[in-house]
Amino acid sequence: MILDRLARAVDDRLRLSPITRKALAKVFPDHWSFMLGEIALYSFIALILTGVYLTFFFDASSADRVYHGSYAPLDGSTTSAAYASTVRLSWDVRAGLLIRQTHHWAAVVFVAAIVVHLIRIFFTGAFRKPRELNWLVGVTMLTLALANGFTGYSMPDDLLSGVGLRIIVSVVQSIPLVGSWLAFLGLGGEFPSDEMIPRLFVSHVLLVPAVLVALISVHLAMVVRQKHSQFPGPGRTEHNVVGSVFWPSYTLRSLALFAWVLAVLFALGGLVQINPVWLYGPFSPAQATSPAQPDWYVAWGDGALRLFPAWEVRIGDYLVPSPFIPGVVIGGVTFLALYAWPFLERLRTRDRWQHHLLDRPRDHPVRMGVGVAALTFYAVLVVAAGDDIIARLLRVSVYDVLSVLRVVVLVLPLLTGALAFLLARALSRGDAARLGELTRADLTTARGVGRPRTGHGAGGAAGVDEPEQPTRDRTGERIELWPEGDVWRWRYRDGPGRVAILGNRMALTEQDAASAAQLAYPGVDRVVVPGPPLPPPAGKVRTALRRGANLAMGISLLAAALRQRRARRRRADRSGERTP
Repeated sequence: MILDRLARAVDDRLRLSPITRKALAKVFPDHWSFMLGEIALYSFIALILTGVYLTFFFDASSADRVYHGSYAPLDGSTTSAAYASTVRLSWDVRAGLLIRQTHHWAAVVFVAAIVVHLIRIFFTGAFRKPRELNWLVGVTMLTLALANGFTGYSMPDDLLSGVGLRIIVSVVQSIPLVGSWLAFLGLGGEFPSDEMIPRLFVSHVLLVPAVLVALISVHLAMVVRQKHSQFPGPGRTEHNVVGSVFWPSYTLRSLALFAWVLAVLFALGGLVQINPVWLYGPFSPAQATSPAQPDWYVAWGDGALRLFPAWEVRIGDYLVPSPFIPGVVIGGVTFLALYAWPFLERLRTRDRWQHHLLDRPRDHPVRMGVGVAALTFYAVLVVAAGDDIIARLLRVSVYDVLSVLRVVVLVLPLLTGALAFLLARALSRGDAARLGELTRADLTTARGVGRPRTGHGAGGAAGVDEPEQPTRDRTGERIELWPEGDVWRWRYRDGPGRVAILGNRMALTEQDAASAAQLAYPGVDRVVVPGPPLPPPAGKVRTALRRGANLAMGISLLAAALRQRRARRRRADRSGERTP
């Protein structure tokens, strides 16, 4: 009762009920891949919750401290305050190790979920108009997630993270003209400086998370504002969304996913060791640890630095050091390509239509080939970050491993990209529904030899890669209306003789039924079908159904009249008038 009165009081002042009803009635698709973005969101929430706990015990300072705690090998040693507090948090604070490792695993899962979510959006064309801004926001969130993960990884001031921080400082210093100034500005002095850890801490817990929260809010607002994309299927068009209503079905399923994400993250934090800083020891500029690999989401940068030859270029009086191309150019070009891809593809295909139905990856062979080649390239770079471990396991020279990987990183992406392009083209032009059903004739057609078949995936003339056309509504789809006693019913039909979806509400007039149908399926032509589409029930059953329908319609009309009367009273109260 108290909550009800409080809600009514707030609604009387802010008029939130229409917005809330509209939000709760929003429909979300049921496909599992749409949960990837939610996994990223819930991992970010876990990061915030565990990060708040860690800030109570972490000392973000480079000042000297003498460690006294439960970890005997380090007891009595002088280290930085950051490292000493991290070891004390892991060994002496109740649940400290659990929360610290859960925080680290949440960061790993957060970046992984963003990457997989972006891959799904890329291959299904969900970045096309009108969702280019969503794509730009998502790529920016990935960039910030990588940066925040690295700053958090570097704050404990252990030997492993210190070596990684020294590498990234060298990469920044390799930027011509401004590199040394940028490194000095970021660290507050020469590496390692006294201001280094405090600045990493402020960036990690305040600046980047604040921007991430703002971008996540903008992203969710755009998803709510725009119609949700969906995969093609029966009853799904460019004008509607088929799935579950936000409240209560989708909300309960999403909350269950949230519980599962938290359960998995805390299980990993409690059972799977990650980043045992007490084994690495405190950072010392004169020391390095090997084997040393960063987290997977920045390992590609380490792999690029290991594979690229030590070439230095001199432009005039300026020297471009060898880390510049693998450390700055490769990553910079990749993210610039990600930002520009929606506009480059639109320029290539001349497709300026709005798209709410997603593509099958096979329908865009060029996009498929480029995406697979890029993923293969970065997968090889991640593997190259562990070249010393590979050499030790295979008992071969690390230089031999590097030589092989340098060839693989150039050849394998081209092979996988070309293969993905040919398979996608064969699937789109041939009659095969799955990859295992491809025939030699389909592959021959994909190479441009012979004429393409005229099946569901047929394309244009042989050897011609036709521009990828926007998805259009199915021909023959319509809305069918018919009278049933004193009421009218409607249904959506996906072409003659195909799937029909029956409307679950009856209407008093033909116009009311048409309005309800066009609200659910805007843009679809209306067709009146005389007579009921199903055999009429006989005798008492028919009479009972008719009476039930009339009773339901009467109740709905009475409720509508009461709502109108209540609205008139509120308007009269606001204008100072009184009605009996």
